[in-house]
Amino acid sequence: MTYPKRYTITAALPYTNGPIHIGHLAGVYVPADIYARYLRLKGADVAYICGSDEHGVAIPMKAKKEGISPQNIIDKYHTIIKKSFQDFGISFDNYSRTSAEIHHKTASDFFTKLYHQGDFIEEITEQLFDEQANQFLADRFVVGTCPKCGFDGSYGDQCESCGTSHNATDLINPKSAITGNIPTLKSTKHWFLPLDRYENFLREWILVGHKNDWKPNVYGQVKSWIDDGLRPRAVTRDLDWGIPVPLENAEGKVLYVWFDAPIGYISSTKEWAAKEGKNWEDYWYNNDTKLVHFIGKDNIVFHCIVFPSMLKAHGDFILPDNVPANEFLNLEGNKLSTSKNWAVWLHEYLEDFPNQQDVLRYTLTANAPENKDNDFTWKDFQAKNNNELVAIFGNFINRVVVLTHKYYDGFVPTPNEFLAIDEDVLAALKEFPNTIEKSIERYRFREASQEMMNLARLGNKYLADEEPWKVIKVDEERVKTILYVALQIVAGLTVVSEPFLPFTSTKLKNLLNIVFCKKDKGISWNDVAEKEVLLHPNHQIGQADLLFSKIEDDDIEAQVQKLIATKKANKNDNKTVNPQKEIIEFEDFTKLDIRIGRILEAKKVAKTKKLLKLKVDVGLDIRTVVSGIGESFSPEEIVGQQVSVLVNLAPRNIKGIESQGMILMTDIVDGKLAFITPSEKVANGQEIS
Repeated sequence: MTYPKRYTITAALPYTNGPIHIGHLAGVYVPADIYARYLRLKGADVAYICGSDEHGVAIPMKAKKEGISPQNIIDKYHTIIKKSFQDFGISFDNYSRTSAEIHHKTASDFFTKLYHQGDFIEEITEQLFDEQANQFLADRFVVGTCPKCGFDGSYGDQCESCGTSHNATDLINPKSAITGNIPTLKSTKHWFLPLDRYENFLREWILVGHKNDWKPNVYGQVKSWIDDGLRPRAVTRDLDWGIPVPLENAEGKVLYVWFDAPIGYISSTKEWAAKEGKNWEDYWYNNDTKLVHFIGKDNIVFHCIVFPSMLKAHGDFILPDNVPANEFLNLEGNKLSTSKNWAVWLHEYLEDFPNQQDVLRYTLTANAPENKDNDFTWKDFQAKNNNELVAIFGNFINRVVVLTHKYYDGFVPTPNEFLAIDEDVLAALKEFPNTIEKSIERYRFREASQEMMNLARLGNKYLADEEPWKVIKVDEERVKTILYVALQIVAGLTVVSEPFLPFTSTKLKNLLNIVFCKKDKGISWNDVAEKEVLLHPNHQIGQADLLFSKIEDDDIEAQVQKLIATKKANKNDNKTVNPQKEIIEFEDFTKLDIRIGRILEAKKVAKTKKLLKLKVDVGLDIRTVVSGIGESFSPEEIVGQQVSVLVNLAPRNIKGIESQGMILMTDIVDGKLAFITPSEKVANGQEIS
C-alpha cells in the first residue's frame, strides 16, 4: 500500500447552538479520531482540523430563545464543546472558531477572489419577508412543507426528514418561525455560485473517478443531485449575524454559513500551522496531501458539491480524496434532536460515567451507523461494557498481569521451546495490524474495532487452552513460554487498541512501561506486525489495575429514567393550545355562577375508572357532584380540597347518580389533572367573578 506524504483530516464544524451529543460523536468525531490516531501510530504527518461553526441563523434564533446576545451564545457553547472534546480524548491538532479574526479574513479573501474572477452571478430576487418582524426569512427563520417528501416541519435550507437541501422559497405553505405569520415576497440583491457550471467537472471527478472507492450512500446522494441538474446557489444572506459581504453597497448582508463554514477548515489549518511553524499551504495546495472530510449524511451536498465547486473555482486547492459520511444514530428508537433535548449529551455523560470515555467510544464504534441508521440503547451500552470490554478485553489483560506478578514478580519470563500453538498465536498476532489497517483505510471502523477485540479473544482462548495456572504444578518451564507469548499479545493489544480505546491504551502503556513510536525503544503500529519481540525477557511491568468495571442495572435505569422524563417534558412543551372559542357577550359570562367549595367526601363510582362521587360544600348547600378525575386523584387525597364549582349547571344523571354541578379542572404534565383553586383559603360559597 502506498501512502501520501501528509494528511489533512477535517471533522464537520459543530454548530455552537447546543452541546455535543452521541449522534455527533458516532457520525463524525469518533471515526475521524480513530483515523487520525491510527495514522499517527503509522508515523504519518497529520493535521486533524476542526472548530466551532458560529454563524448562521441557528445562533441568533437560540439567542432570542434564551434572551441573550449571539456572542454570549457562541462563547457559552464553544467553551462547552471544546472542553467536552478534550475530556473525551478527541485528538484535534487544532480546534478553532469561525468568529476568529483569521477566519473572517480567510473567508472574506476567498469570496473576494471568486468575485474578481467573475465566478458569481449577481441577481435581484424575491425572498420571503416577515412584515411584522421587518426582516428577510433566511434558512431556519422559515418553516413549511418540504417540496420533496411533504414533511410539514421543513426548514428553509434543509428538510430534517429526508435530508434534502433547498431554498426557503421552495417551501410549500411557508410560515415565519419568528412570528408565525405568512411571509410576503420582497426584492433583494444576492450573489450566487452557479453550480451548473461545475456539473461536468463533478460528474467526471466523482461519478467516474470515485465510483469504486466512495461509500454507496455518499456516491448515490451526489449522483442524484447531479442527475437532477444543479442550479445557482446563493452565497450571501440578509442577516445581521455573520461575516459581512466584503463589497461596497452590501450593507446588511453576510456570507451564507455554508459558504463560510467549510472555509473554517482552511483558517483553522492556518492557525495551527502558525503555532507549529509549518506551511499551511502544504496541507491544502500540494497534490501529495490526502484530504479527507468526516461528516454526517446531512452535510453530503455541501462537502461533495458546494465546497468542491468553491475550491475548483478558486483554483489553488486540492480536492477531497474521500468523504466517508455516516448515516444517523437514533436514541432508544427515536431520532436524536437538539431542540427537543432527546439526546445523550457528551458533557453530561462524562459527569455520569467518570473515567469511562472508552466505553462510550467503543459502543459508538461497534454500533456505528456507517451504511444505515442505527440505534443506541442504554442496555446495549451496558452489554458492550460488561460482556466485551470487561469480560473479554479487561479479563485477558488482568489474568496475564496477575499471573506474571504471581510467578515472576512482574518480570517478563524468558521463554523456552515454542510449541506449534505458541508459534501459531505469535504468527496470528502479526496479522492483526494489517487486518485492522485494511478496515480503517476503507473507513470501516466498526469492522476494525471488532478485529481489535478479536485479538483479545485470541489471547483469552490461548490462556484457556494452555491453562498456565494448572501447568505450573507440573511444568514450570512451560509456563514461562505461555506467559511470554501472552505478554506479547498484551503489548500488541496496547498498540492496536489506541485508536479505539485511547485512555485504556495509555493505562496499558503505563502498566507495561512502554512508549509508542519512539526510535530504538518504542513500539509502533508496524512493529507489531514486523518485530519478533515486543516485550523482551526481564522487562518489568506494573501491578494489575482493572481497566474496566461492570456497569450495574441501577446506573442504566437512571439514564433510562432521565430520557423518560425528557419525553414527558417534551410532550408538555409541545402541547398544542386549543383555538379560542366563539366570542361571547359580557351578559353570557354573568350567567355562570362559579363558587368556591370544599370536598367533604369522595368515593369511586362502581365499574368506572375515572368517575368519583363527591360531596361538596358550596356555601349555599352540600351538593353531589360526579367528576371524571379518578385517574389523577385517589378519593382519600382530595377530601378537604378547595375547588371551583359551576353551581348553576343543570343537573345531569351520570351512572345513575344525579350530578348537581361541575368541578373546574385543567391538565398539566402527561395528562394529569389539576384543580383550579384560590391562592389563599376563602369561605365556601365565595363567588368567582
